[in-house]
Amino acid sequence: MARPPLPLGTNGRIRVYRHGDSWRARTLYRDWDGTTRHVEKYARTQAAAERALIESLRDRHRSDAGALITPDTRVDVLAQAWWNEIEQGSHSPGTRRNYRDRLDRQVIPTLGRLRVRELTTGAIDRHLRVVRDKHGAGTAKLTRTVLSGMCGLAARYDALDRNPVREASAITRTTPRTAPQALTAAQATQLRAALTYDEKAIKRDLPDFVSMMLATGLRIGEVCAITWDCIDFDAATIRTGGIVVRVPGKGLQNKTTESSKVTPRLLRLPSWAVEMLRIRASHSVLSHDPLSHDPVFPAPLGNLRDPSNTQADLRDAFAAADFTWVTSHVLRKTVATLMDQAGLSARAAADQLGHAKPSMTSDRYFGRGVTDTGAADVLEALA
Repeated sequence: MARPPLPLGTNGRIRVYRHGDSWRARTLYRDWDGTTRHVEKYARTQAAAERALIESLRDRHRSDAGALITPDTRVDVLAQAWWNEIEQGSHSPGTRRNYRDRLDRQVIPTLGRLRVRELTTGAIDRHLRVVRDKHGAGTAKLTRTVLSGMCGLAARYDALDRNPVREASAITRTTPRTAPQALTAAQATQLRAALTYDEKAIKRDLPDFVSMMLATGLRIGEVCAITWDCIDFDAATIRTGGIVVRVPGKGLQNKTTESSKVTPRLLRLPSWAVEMLRIRASHSVLSHDPLSHDPVFPAPLGNLRDPSNTQADLRDAFAAADFTWVTSHVLRKTVATLMDQAGLSARAAADQLGHAKPSMTSDRYFGRGVTDTGAADVLEALA
């Protein structure tokens, strides 16, 4: 019966021979191309020759398997290899940042010292439950996505025979999801009016900013990205397609690509929003240049406005106006809900908000708990 070949990337027994005034250490090593080769090193002493050969095999393994993942590869090395692929991909800066956070906070600190072969379904399932209990279902789901990508990479290199994340139990929320909340038309008007009396909100340029969000349903980052050349005052339209994001090492940038949230579209503006923009333009030093690429809602120094800082400012302003339950996303849901109540379709609302699927709009953005659903008038026929 033939002797089985050495596993890939391993060596046989090391033998040391006297060679004149020196010593020779020799062994067989099976390279990653499947060929078994003799590897040998010379030194003045027997121990030094053996040590030199061991170091050579170590370096040989690193050079041959530098782009490979094996069952004995550590998980933190696998994580870095997966991250290198993510950086070369087409993910948005926000997605890359979220993935990096999960690697640095939930994956590498806890699982980094394991070997790839130890990433079993049981180990991953236990880890995800801990993450869910400690950080919530949202973080656990994103951590699961990262681990699935890592294990998928390992499976491509045959370091795993399958992706163990797929068999892990589904992540469920520990608290029930609340129904979407939205402002009524009267509440939205009241909120806009309250902001005009708030000196801090005025100093932070929030009244017009909130008005634009309610006039369009745009996200905070999309409103921050609006430039003067995007507005057609005569046609009462605004052209969208950019979003302000913070790119690590580069600062704030107006991204028109590399983001799933960027959906170029032309939106009609209500007359009161056009009037607000006309007044704003008249007070701007850039009002004479309708093709200016400068932001309509800049930061205090005139640069791009930070969406994260703006979100914090909005929380303070909403609390001061006694609308503590309102978030920036409630403004988007308000636009969708008012469109729904006016009889417009979910597809129209999805196009307004920039959603790919109308089901997303109807499930997550239409306000629920309507008292007068119209059923009473229909059911009069049963009298």
